[in-house]
Formats: sequence, C-alpha cells, structure tokens
Amino acid sequence: MIKRSASAPAQHISAAQAAAMVKSGDWLDYGVSLCQPDVFDKALAARASELSNVKIRNCLSMKPRAVLDADPEGAHFHWFSWHFSGYDRKKHDAGRCNYLPLNLGEVPDYYRRFLAPVDVVIFKCCPMDDNGFFNFSAANLWHRAVLERARIVIVEVTENNPYVFGTDNGVHFSEVDYIIEGDAQLPTELPNPPPNDIDRAVARLITAEINDGDCLQIGIGGMPNAVCTLLLESGAKNLGVHTEMMTDGIGALYKAGRITGEHKNLNPGKIAYTFALGSAELYETLNCNSDFECWPVDYTNSPHIIMQNNNVVSINNTTQIDLQGQAASETDGHRHISGTGGQLQFVRGAYASKNGKSFICLASTYDKKGERRSRIVLNLTAGNVVTTPRSDVMYVVTEFGLVCLKGKSVAERALALISIAHPDFRAGLEQQAFEHGLIPRGVSF
Repeated sequence: MIKRSASAPAQHISAAQAAAMVKSGDWLDYGVSLCQPDVFDKALAARASELSNVKIRNCLSMKPRAVLDADPEGAHFHWFSWHFSGYDRKKHDAGRCNYLPLNLGEVPDYYRRFLAPVDVVIFKCCPMDDNGFFNFSAANLWHRAVLERARIVIVEVTENNPYVFGTDNGVHFSEVDYIIEGDAQLPTELPNPPPNDIDRAVARLITAEINDGDCLQIGIGGMPNAVCTLLLESGAKNLGVHTEMMTDGIGALYKAGRITGEHKNLNPGKIAYTFALGSAELYETLNCNSDFECWPVDYTNSPHIIMQNNNVVSINNTTQIDLQGQAASETDGHRHISGTGGQLQFVRGAYASKNGKSFICLASTYDKKGERRSRIVLNLTAGNVVTTPRSDVMYVVTEFGLVCLKGKSVAERALALISIAHPDFRAGLEQQAFEHGLIPRGVSF
C-alpha cells in the first residue's frame, strides 16, 4: 500500500492542472462505468501531442472517451479494458483497445498482488458527505484496491451520480491528493430493449425452476431481463438478490415488493451488488436507499461467498456452446466482444450453494451475413474463448428446451444439447456427433 501524508490535505485544482501531472509512460486508471472521469479526460486529450505511451485501464466505457478521439492512430494513449461495452468493442475492432483477461471477482487481488503501482487514478465521485467520504456511486468493484496502489489520487466531483450505500464504497478526504470539479452530465443510461419472443420462451423455462425465497444473480442481456419480467407475472415472492450487476429488471422486482431477502444467510433483507447500469429510474431507485448495498466485487463474485446463501439461482447468457458443453460467451473467433465478467464465478458459486442452480441461456440460432446459423455446434468457432468449461455447466436453455449436463457422459451431453438445438440443425448435429465419436453407435439412454 502506498502511504499518504496526513499533513497534506487535498487541494482543489483545475482539470488542466490535474492533467498536467501525467507523464509519458504513466499508467492511469479511469475506473468503471459511472466512475469514469469526463472533464479530466477532455483535459488530458488536449495534451495528446505532448505525451507518448500513456496507458489507461478502464471498464465498461458508457460514452466516447476524449483521449481516444484525440488520438485515432494510437500514437499517444493506449486503452486497456477489463470488460467491453459497445464503445470499447468498436475501439477494439479499430485496434485501439486491448482486453484484460480475468475473473471479475479477482480483480482487487490483481491490483494488490500482481500489478505495478498506478501512477494516477481519477474517479468521478459524489460530493463529500458528512463523514468526509467521496462516494463512488453505483460502481464499487475494485476501486478501493486501485486507491491503495496509486501514487496520485484525484477525484472528479459530480452532483448527478446517485449516492449509494455500501461497504468500502468511497474514498476519504484524507486519502485524496487533488479534487477537480466535474460537469453537469447525468449518468449514462443503458438502454433496455423489450424482450422478444425467443427471450420470453427461454425465460418461461427458467422461471419455472425458480421458487419463492430463491437468491438471484441476473446477468446482462435481454434473456435475463425477460426472466425478471416473467417473475413479475408469475407472482414469485420473498426473493433474495446477491448479484454482480444491478439491472432494471431487478429494480422492477424490488419496487413490486417481490424482493425481501428474508431467506438470505448473507446480508438478509438487503440487495447486494457491485455495480449498476440501467435507466434513470434505476439510478433514482438506488439513490440514498438503504435496502441496497454496493460491495467490492471480490465480495459479490467470489464463489466461496456466493455459496453461503442457499438456493442461489445464477442466470447468464452465452453466444455459442459445443456438443460437449463448453460455453463461449465473450468472443466471436479472435474478435473480442465483451468479457468473462463474473459468469464462471457465479456458475461455480451457484453450484456450491445448497440447492443452487446455474442457467446458461442462448437463442438456438443467429443470422450472419444473411445466413441462419446454429449456436449449438460440434466445434466452437476457431479462436473462440471458452468462458465456462464443460465441467462447470449445469443447465443450458434455448427456446426449445432446458437440459442439465451435470453427471452426463459426453454422448449424453451431445444428445441433450442436440435436443434443444433448432429443429433444422438437429439431424446435421447428430450426424457430426456420430462421425466424430461423440456418440457411440448402438448405445441408447
């Protein structure tokens, strides 16, 4: 941990003065989503021609970054992301963003054990509260660990981010070197498109497996959000939540009175999460609401903690699964599209939970260049990264059914997955499975 002088109180400076502290070769940290700075980013972009090899770590950029716009060829700034947003993905496609592989819940440990000290950290925070803390808002994750390893700590103060309760969800005035005034931008909203027919078909199969009192983890995407919509319609009650991402779907269940958390062993009566992305309505729901607790990601995502709640139900998307059950959820060949996130950790935590269940869901097909293709395949696309190994996958769900792979042989797995593939692809998949020895001829189950 880098020691700070108690005799040197934080100074109020301009964004230009803060950006002037950055030197060529420095490592900077912008934090995650709602914590990413804006006025500092613009001030640093104005210095592009003066700097070289400045490396910036970030996660889930929800708006364009001035440093990248000012340096389209990458001569001055380099962008490293722990998880891609749509914006980060576009920059990766343009050769301007590089992915950092992880299990999301391990990142605080990466900063403390494996990464060199950060030269400058800049987080957007709420104004200082009565206890002298600048609240991180709805993005806790690994921010405390970054601060412990930073040579210079700068906070960019904004009035518009929600103030949220939680553990270690802020930085004290005594730990800050410099304070700059932010702008009046509202927190970026994440659109929530309505679920389509396939989303709802998958969600119906999953919600049939959810019981009153279960503890939910809901991932990002149309299918997990559709589960929340159908849970509202089903009348499920007394649910708990211990999740990575706070979503609009969870917010709607809370406002409908379906989430009480009374059966949770950890944080009973509270909704535990590590970051939120969604609508202005969601941010308003979280603002100064003591029913929600924003925790560091090594608390929300570590399997040995997740498992301490009973009846954990983990729901996540994938983009492709092979006939042995390997789920590839973050790449399209060598093109990175999102990130590992907490999927694997929640799959493992849910399995270890008493009576826990994990669901990996996907549409059976997708269109590429006008051609319909199966998401259930003999072999993963060349270059695809396995997010959840076959040994960890429990339930797999498409609009055509739900199967459990635990305890099944390779042959049984292949047959089970073929049974929930699109009917147009089943015969071809079965023939491929026979040809490659996944299903022995003459065996029946």
